[in-house]
Amino acid sequence: MKLSRLFGRSLQISCATFLMLSACSSGSSDDGGGKAGNASSSTAGSGAAPSSNTAGSSPSAGSGGVATSSGGSGTGNVAGSSSSTAGGGGRGGVSSGGTPGSSGAPASTGGGGSGTGGSAPTSGDCSRDFLKTTLTAYFAALAAHSSMGLPLADTVKATENGKAIMVGQDGLWKTAGAVKYYKSALDTEGCNTASEAVVPEGSADLPVALRLKIVGQKITEIETIAVRAGDYKVSGSDFPSKPDAIVMSDTSVMWEAPVPTTMRNTTQEMNAWMSKYFKAFPAGVCNADTNCKRLENGNSPGGCNLGASCQAGDATGNVIKSHAIFSDVETGIGVGFDAFMGNADMHFFKMYGGKVYAVHAILGTASSTGWDDK
Repeated sequence: MKLSRLFGRSLQISCATFLMLSACSSGSSDDGGGKAGNASSSTAGSGAAPSSNTAGSSPSAGSGGVATSSGGSGTGNVAGSSSSTAGGGGRGGVSSGGTPGSSGAPASTGGGGSGTGGSAPTSGDCSRDFLKTTLTAYFAALAAHSSMGLPLADTVKATENGKAIMVGQDGLWKTAGAVKYYKSALDTEGCNTASEAVVPEGSADLPVALRLKIVGQKITEIETIAVRAGDYKVSGSDFPSKPDAIVMSDTSVMWEAPVPTTMRNTTQEMNAWMSKYFKAFPAGVCNADTNCKRLENGNSPGGCNLGASCQAGDATGNVIKSHAIFSDVETGIGVGFDAFMGNADMHFFKMYGGKVYAVHAILGTASSTGWDDK
């Protein structure tokens, strides 16, 4: 995003120093092509990242100390936490073809061990398979322009770009084609999903963010950000989208590739990092790898550390107000939905081993997100 000031706070940030919204560059990502699902067998770049057998603890963000693990560049811990990375169950039978790349994508591991896999039910029978099936059904229904058959709660609330809509009747429901690409965070603890997608509308491919909240296996909340031409504005200027770069990022980031168990951060660690990021921005951008790249609707304003800093201790202030923060520990994807400078905003973070290796944002102009931002 490109800006000269951060809303209401008189925080002056030049385009040369601002991480989130660099007005100096709108070039597309230089990541190679790929799709989630093939990520575990992709080879990406040349930068070294921690290997799958890396362990070891790391200090809290902002403390000034950095412990380097034996595998490579994974250092530090997530902001606001002092515990070492917590392991989780590995997915059995994952391909061993993945190679750490310039964005720090983890190597996939074979065998997987005693993990829960994709089908074991968790909180409230909200398994990964159930969430994946729900997302598949949702995108199929969207392309069919009918919500018939979706497991909707009677009280379901839905918004598109901050405005309340009728599911199956309004907005993208009337115009969407078959989804071309999506990657998703699956939060089995809170039964949430978030997807960064590319959805055709007529001759245009739109960057789309989607959040589903599920209670009792019924969809209770649907939040959509669909970025059409002219929908992303900063200080009155429009910025075009580059959806191809969103798709291409998978080769290096390997978004949906499972993180080796010894490198996984806990839900609490990931959520604390994101909370600090939003509340103290841009002074809450901690533990970002030097090769971390940021995309905004597919545009690349630069690295994740550009113009950013990491304040010590817990987050102070409330710069960016959010209404949903959750994590997918297995894949290391963290998600935040928020209101930012007149835009409804979704952030995707790829995190593991206490570091952040990619930040993607989907933003669309909106006077309000339509949700309770705090």
